[in-house]
Formats: sequence, C-alpha cells, structure tokens
Amino acid sequence: MARWARPALSAFRPWRPAGWRSLFTEVGDVLGEGRQGPSGRTDMVATSLWGVRTAPCAVGLAVLNSSITGGRRPISFSASASSIFGSGGNSKKEKLFLQDIVELIQARACQRVVVMVGAGISTPSGIPDFRSPGSGLYSNLQQYGLPYPEAIFELAFFSHNPKPFFTLAKELYLRSCRPNVIHYFLRLLHDKGLLLRLYTQNIDGLERVSGIPASKLVEAHGSFASATCTVCQRPSPGKDIWADVTEDRIPRCPVCTGIVKPDVVFFGEALPQRFLLHVLDFPMADLLLILGTSLEVEPFASLSEAVQSSVPRLLINRDLVGPFAWRPRSRDVVQLGDVVHGVERLAELLGWTQELQDLIQQETEKVQTADRVL
Repeated sequence: MARWARPALSAFRPWRPAGWRSLFTEVGDVLGEGRQGPSGRTDMVATSLWGVRTAPCAVGLAVLNSSITGGRRPISFSASASSIFGSGGNSKKEKLFLQDIVELIQARACQRVVVMVGAGISTPSGIPDFRSPGSGLYSNLQQYGLPYPEAIFELAFFSHNPKPFFTLAKELYLRSCRPNVIHYFLRLLHDKGLLLRLYTQNIDGLERVSGIPASKLVEAHGSFASATCTVCQRPSPGKDIWADVTEDRIPRCPVCTGIVKPDVVFFGEALPQRFLLHVLDFPMADLLLILGTSLEVEPFASLSEAVQSSVPRLLINRDLVGPFAWRPRSRDVVQLGDVVHGVERLAELLGWTQELQDLIQQETEKVQTADRVL
C-alpha cells in the first residue's frame, strides 16, 4: 500500500514463522540479545500491529528508563523536558515545546529516534503527491484511460493492462529527482548515530539516494529498487526493467515471459516483511519524529501510537493530523507549516545547520561527478 492507498487495509496478514525468525535474526544486533528468536508464533505479531502489547514488544523497554547521565557531566534541562525523566521535582506531565526536544537530543537523552515520513518530504524534490487537488497524480491520470484513478495501482487492472502503470512509472523515473534538505537531515540523524529506523510511505527511493543504508529503512509501501515476475516470481534488480520502460515496452521475464512488476505494493498485496520491524523498533524508541504525512493510510498510520506514552512525538507537517488532532498526548510537539522550513528550524536549534549544508554540498558533488562519468 503506497501513498495513494485507501485508508482501510485488509491486505496485511501474519507472516510464516520462518519469515519471522529470519527477520528477528536481522535485528538481533540492534536489540543486543544475540541471535535467539521468539517462540515462532505469528498471532502476536499481527495483534501488535493494532496496539496490543505483546511479549516481544517488551524487549528493550528498560532502555527507556535508563539513567541519562551515565558518567557524563550533569545536564540542565528545561522544567518540561526534565519532567519526562522525573528529575524536575514535579510529577505533573507538562507540555513540551520544540526547544525541549532539542535539549533532549543535544543531551543524548534521545538516542533511538524512529522516523515516519510520507509524500510531504518528497514534494520539495519535484515528486507530486497523489491526493492534492489539481496538482496530485490522481488529478492528472485522465490521460491514461482509467476507469477510476486508483485502478492504476490495482493488480487486476495491471494484469489486464499494465501500460498505464509503466507510463506513469516512466514519467516519475525521467524526472531525475534528487533528495532535498529533509532527506539529508534524516541522513545526518543516521550519521550521528541517532536513527533507529526510518519508516517511509514513499516509493521514490530518495531516502536511499541520500545515503541512508537499507538496514535503517523500512519502505512500507515498497519501491522501484527491485522487481518480481508476476508469473514465476523471479526477482530482479529494479534497474533491469528501466531500459524497457523508457522505450515504452512492457518488461518481460527472461525465463517465463511474464510481466515483471516493480516491488511497489498495490491494493490487495501484503506489506513487505520488513514492516514487522515495528514490533521491535517502536517499543525501543525514545523519540518519534513524523514528517510530511496525512496519517490516513493504515496500517502505517497506527504506528504513530505505537511508542510508549512517555515518549515525545514531534510532528513537522503542513496540517494537524491523526492522533495529534483527535487524541494528543502531553509529550506531543507540533510544528505546522512548510515541512522544509520546519526541518531547517529544527536543524538550526540543534546547531546542525553548517553540518547539514556541508553534507548536501558533498552529496551533490558526488551526484554531479557520477553524472559526468555516465
């Protein structure tokens, strides 16, 4: 289910025990619990998606309550920031502000940051979202002769007529869009050792292009980075299909001649197995950062409530959305308006502006060099 997905999702289903064990092995080092997996039951994974606390979710919770000094020099927090850790002499849950989040990050009191992002972080790179009236992709799909806009991402329609999807894919591909300041801010979070995981609804792959390693990414709605034959299920790198797509040919499997579809999640398809990392990541998080999303698409949207109630949540967004609007928490901080400006403001308060500018220049030069070589 990608950025265009319907709010209701019935496609998510429990994974086989073997798949779960493989996933747990992948994150064993993150948890520091060796290579032992859970009992193998998958029902607890499915129920945890909807907010039910289960045994694996308890792993690492002690980290959230660990001392924030730990041999470092004493830290002076604002009264509201101190109240998070009960060190302010006031048990009242006071409202937090952006400066409080900044203090917590600077003091290394937030070292496991989980990030959720949507289409709003890619529109500054020139990639249209799907729902904005007039400018969104859904408003401009008439040229593809669809019975209704969503059909372009439905398996039944794709199997009957894949050309509209590949025509749209070609249009997006040829835009040659580059990461923007938001992507590089998230890359800086990673470089500083603060990023536990980045959950993205976007399929454009700009998080990868910005230099965030795949191990830190959960592309909840898939991406164009890989592709799979719809008949024999033969996998292939996504780049293998673009020669055909750019020449307006339907990519075909070299083995069975079936249509090769990018691993973008269509309506009715299961989410990628890596999405199950949320079972481990969100209970461990000590800060949740949400950027550029409507929080309308399930099950992605429900993750915004998966962190502990004591964990600060920072929303930088155009609008007030999801639980920030209808069930806010005392630790919520909201920065409304242009997302780029909001992220730049956060970087400024953190004292990261120069580092961010240097990183953008460095990565831009890499891209320009690569383009010259090609």
